[in-house]
Amino acid sequence: MSRKTIVVCDHIHQSGLDILANDSEIELINAADEPKDKLVSEIIPLADVAITRSSTDVDDAFLAAAKKITAVVRAGVGVDNVDIPGSSKQGIVIMNVPTANTIAAVELTMAHLLSCVRKFPYAHNNLKLDRVWRRQDWYGTELKDKKLGVIGFGNIGSRVGKRAKAFEMDVLAFDPYIDPSKATDLDVAYTKNFEDILACDIITIHTPKNQETIGMIGSEEIAKMKDGVILINCARGGLYDEDALLEGLKSGKIAMAGIDVFNKEPATDHPLLDLDNVTVTPHLGANTKESQRNIAIQAAENAIAAVKGISYPNALNLPIKENELPDFVRPYLELIQKMGHLSAQVTKSAVKSIKVTAEGPVTEYIESMGTFATVGVLTESVGDTVNYVNVEFVAEDRGIEILKETKPNTSGFTNKVALKLTTVESTITIAGTVFDDTVQRIIEIDDYTLDVEPKGTMIFFRNTDTPGVIGDVGHILASNELNISDFRLGRDNKKQALAIVRVDGQISKKVLDELSSLEACISVSYATL
Repeated sequence: MSRKTIVVCDHIHQSGLDILANDSEIELINAADEPKDKLVSEIIPLADVAITRSSTDVDDAFLAAAKKITAVVRAGVGVDNVDIPGSSKQGIVIMNVPTANTIAAVELTMAHLLSCVRKFPYAHNNLKLDRVWRRQDWYGTELKDKKLGVIGFGNIGSRVGKRAKAFEMDVLAFDPYIDPSKATDLDVAYTKNFEDILACDIITIHTPKNQETIGMIGSEEIAKMKDGVILINCARGGLYDEDALLEGLKSGKIAMAGIDVFNKEPATDHPLLDLDNVTVTPHLGANTKESQRNIAIQAAENAIAAVKGISYPNALNLPIKENELPDFVRPYLELIQKMGHLSAQVTKSAVKSIKVTAEGPVTEYIESMGTFATVGVLTESVGDTVNYVNVEFVAEDRGIEILKETKPNTSGFTNKVALKLTTVESTITIAGTVFDDTVQRIIEIDDYTLDVEPKGTMIFFRNTDTPGVIGDVGHILASNELNISDFRLGRDNKKQALAIVRVDGQISKKVLDELSSLEACISVSYATL
């Protein structure tokens, strides 16, 4: 058997390099110190698998040179510098290492939490740099008996909650996508009401960054918080509206903030750095010796498994080669994943089961349909930790049942796919098809027949079928400076209607509240694809 070549494009911990070097079936090329033009033009063409970090872009030039590469391992969590669709078309699996820095992120969160309540960095600088001994300037508060609100109770948030309990804090978790028992089993209170979190003494956020979570703490939310609240963000930049955060800190409404991540990095000129009630670090969430070692080891092991064809741990895509997948199947896989993502955004609660049904020739690919649909559903709640390889394990861990069914083609469409999502609070069924080979359409939502293009920001407005409702909806959207780009309406035999309104712009809580207040409104939600 000929040796396979693994190229390490960027610096990783020596432990990872040792694993690669000690495998007799692997030819290791450590190109971390090579100029990037040489790396791409001369070394990447030799690689069967590559390991990268943030310094090497997997872009058009990289992919054009990657004649032999079957997989790329991103040694870390973020894949912003990786062209995943382009890699998929070329049959290259993209993998990351999403959990190696979990403890590092948890402990950094605790460090910021402690620094904020005891003002540690400022007391330290006052004594060490200014040589001033003034104990009276640095009265802090204690964590004991304070209420900590944890937004997002996944791998990191749950561990923060567990450690906060050790400090005798009163911990409250908010995460609509988990089973409440995940919190209560840790003796942590659980709430479905976000307003409860806003009433906490300290708030820390640990969610993926998506359309739902960007700016989820803004001026309106801060106004509802306790005077003297403390806010922590060691997750993703932009989850707090930074302008609102700045104003809250200046006014004293927010007593302290501990920030490790910024919307735009590096943030060396950020106005938050000018304030005396902020503790800041330069995105150090993964910067421990242990996490860097863990990242390198996992990246090396994943690369070896991939190059030997054993498995593709933490794969973020599915290798789709033009000659291995019929042209008509691809848009259905994309459509069913969009339908899954859409249904999860509309329901916003813990998932119990996912059922995928197919009619027509596409039924031959029902297994793949189930995988893509489940990735779409779970991406909303767990972000980039779910992928096409581990999705069934993630679903099983959360107690989610995945069902797949093929039916005789009686719909009148060449192919039809449907997804039924059952959560602890509700059920939604969405069906779709593809016209002219590539035109994706949602054709049914529950009992309503529609024709909706699954794209953009969509408001789902269910109402009693009475005169004037469309005008009222249009007036509210116009008054909030939201332009309607598409309006689709379905009616049932129970004198109810469902409007799907696509708008240009972001949906605020104010818009949803105003729509909900209409007398004819039964329910309102939104999704972004």
